[in-house]
Amino acid sequence: MLTNTRRLVIEWGDCDPAGIVFYPRYFAMFDASTAALFQRALGVTKKTMLKRYDVVGFPMVDTRATFKAPCAFGDEVRIESTVTEFRRASFDVHHRLLRDDGAVVAVEGFETRVWVGRHPDKPDGIKALPIPEDLIARFRDPSGAP
Repeated sequence: MLTNTRRLVIEWGDCDPAGIVFYPRYFAMFDASTAALFQRALGVTKKTMLKRYDVVGFPMVDTRATFKAPCAFGDEVRIESTVTEFRRASFDVHHRLLRDDGAVVAVEGFETRVWVGRHPDKPDGIKALPIPEDLIARFRDPSGAP
């Protein structure tokens, strides 16, 4: 499966009074990393992807993280993100946040998301839809991705 890597520097605003990353910030980093993974797979922005497939998005239905080592202001980290499984309308993403040039796995994040569109009978509702096969293929064969 395709893996995308994002590099970032931990900013002051990511940290708590102890000077380490406040744990909810990791979830925001992972959310952005999921969007970046899809952008890499499809070669278009998330906005364009949503329009192309006529969907609302892929909201989170389950998430968790394992915190192994702290990160602090100024740390240079990288996040490796991979879809580990596609199902009919949902998929799982695994994130690894590494610091010290990849020597330390600081945090692992796990997400389950659902591919959704507008509900045909409820104007304000959403409904799970099958994930398009052509989209899944872009993750399974990274050599075919742009």
